[in-house]
Amino acid sequence: MARSALARAPRPGAPAVVLVSGGLDSATVLALARESGYACHALSLDYGQRHRAELDAARRVSQALGAVRHEIVQVDFGRFGGSSLTDTGMQVPTSAGTQGIPSTYVPARNTVMLSLALSWAEALDGQDLFYGANAVDYSGYPDCRPAYVEAFERLANLATRAGVEGRPMRVHAPIIELRKAEIIREGLRLGVDFSLTVSCYQADEQGRACGLCDSCRIRAAGFEAAGVADPTRYRP
Repeated sequence: MARSALARAPRPGAPAVVLVSGGLDSATVLALARESGYACHALSLDYGQRHRAELDAARRVSQALGAVRHEIVQVDFGRFGGSSLTDTGMQVPTSAGTQGIPSTYVPARNTVMLSLALSWAEALDGQDLFYGANAVDYSGYPDCRPAYVEAFERLANLATRAGVEGRPMRVHAPIIELRKAEIIREGLRLGVDFSLTVSCYQADEQGRACGLCDSCRIRAAGFEAAGVADPTRYRP
């Protein structure tokens, strides 16, 4: 399994499914997969999140980085609640130092997204999934840890015809051990235009960031640590 780097070169033009949220992490992962020679199929999830700006960003990023195809699948987590990203009755935390897993965690979201990616990859006769999990500068989500990535890959190979027939499925999380500044530098090396991305948990309709939520703080600190001008558009 690949973690901080890709473990193997694909066959030329091999299909891969890349989860693209519209944020800077997934944009960098898409660029890494493309650089490695994969024919990238971008997958985003319309899960009942607070704003559409990140889906608009996912479209822009997928087009700019040469995705062969971009699909947005609807799964309404808002029907279940349990997250401040899907329940407008809950407040997105804006203070630093939140203890434990924050309310912005969406129950089992990455498991659902990776399952959809797995289905699409197998339908494409592909063996590779990519997503932008990070276990260094992040909010403590359990489905962004290396142990989770390893467990999902085991599941993928138990649950698919491809895995059973000896064509192993691989889950790549190439930025999982990188600091945010390192991710930004890698993205810039690959030509990622971070002004196209939206990371804020409560961006407005124009995609302008609040500057206060956990995601905004981590993103801003990453650009500062990288010594790079922050292209994020903030609300007045």
